[in-house]
Amino acid sequence: MDIRQLTNEVMAHLDELATYSEDPCGLTRVFLSPEQKRVSELVLGWMKEAGMEAWTDGIGNVVGRYEGISSGLPALMLGSHLDTVRNAGRYDGPLGVVTAIACVKALHQRQERLPFAIEVVGFSDEEGTRFHATLLGSRAMAGTFDYTVLQNVDDKGISMADAMRSYGLDPDKIVHVARRPTDLLAYVELHIEQGPVLETEGLPVGIVTSIAGATRLMVTLTGSAGHAGTVPMSLRRDALVAAAEAILFIEKRCSGKIGVPVDNLVGTVGQIQVLPGASNVIPGTAKFSVDVRAPADSDRLEAVRDIIKAIQDICSRRRIEYEIRKVHESPSSSCAPWLMTQLEAAIVAEGIQPRYLPSGAGHDAMAMAAITDIGMLFIRCKGGISHTPDESITPEDVEIGIRVFLRFIREFKPRVRCP
Repeated sequence: MDIRQLTNEVMAHLDELATYSEDPCGLTRVFLSPEQKRVSELVLGWMKEAGMEAWTDGIGNVVGRYEGISSGLPALMLGSHLDTVRNAGRYDGPLGVVTAIACVKALHQRQERLPFAIEVVGFSDEEGTRFHATLLGSRAMAGTFDYTVLQNVDDKGISMADAMRSYGLDPDKIVHVARRPTDLLAYVELHIEQGPVLETEGLPVGIVTSIAGATRLMVTLTGSAGHAGTVPMSLRRDALVAAAEAILFIEKRCSGKIGVPVDNLVGTVGQIQVLPGASNVIPGTAKFSVDVRAPADSDRLEAVRDIIKAIQDICSRRRIEYEIRKVHESPSSSCAPWLMTQLEAAIVAEGIQPRYLPSGAGHDAMAMAAITDIGMLFIRCKGGISHTPDESITPEDVEIGIRVFLRFIREFKPRVRCP
């Protein structure tokens, strides 16, 4: 096995995937898009070249299976996602898929079969960029898909159900994507850290202990549009000013300037839309997103309650109508100690100091935790930067990641389940 050659192949594949974008000036690849279809075709081909049987399932996940010493054995599942946020980096998600394929290819080159099957999954929608609902592919596979999100619409008013049909998928067949717990031995995901800890400490890889829970809200505030020059300040029902006050509350609450400070609690408003959107018109409508995350679910839920109460109070005082809609909620997920121990052994065997750390970002592993034990391996990224074109990793770190991940796979020992 030439790991350096596999590393070069992984980097080349990641560069190729990054060329498939709806935005010619940046990387944007969303669920059920033509760009996703082309990427799925590429990944299917790479899976087959690596010795796997490969297919696309009923939600658009790309799945490859490498049989063990006999057919039909339970599988160690590896993977990540192939979709992106808007104006994304090229490593968040695809690195885990392409690296897992490379590891299977290394086994196949040696005609090596293990006492379990390996499945590699490129999940179709983790980010929730298009329909404001995340982990769609992994939730379908875990059997926890929320069918109400099929009625969610994108920015062009297209529902998820209609987009699936146009893509060539049948929403009624999502139910068949679900796996049984007995099908899987574990799910393990390799991913860039998306944070600065590993780089700060000079370490190429780290072991994830838990994934923060998250709540996403879409808030619509409705006041009264009016002429910017003729409506007195005291008579205005300015939806944008109310939104601004709410957004500042979110910052203060999650940074600990209001209430008791909470470790690793974060709140973000990443989208805002103002209507009518003219410089000489008082905003009549303001829509914005709210994303709240914390390792402890109790801390997150308390912050969300405070934020909702603050929005209600602000709107009452400013005579603004409001709609607060929860579009996503996922509890925090703990990684399995027995998987962390095996990842540590693989890291130590490569001469690297093991480092345990939590993940503030969400991952498909959160959804897969509903049916199997989960583990995650982080790869260092430059500056901890992610979700932007500046996202960066080194071939040297990718090579270490392949070595650690391949060693983990080859030496993987399934957990003994009591009857």
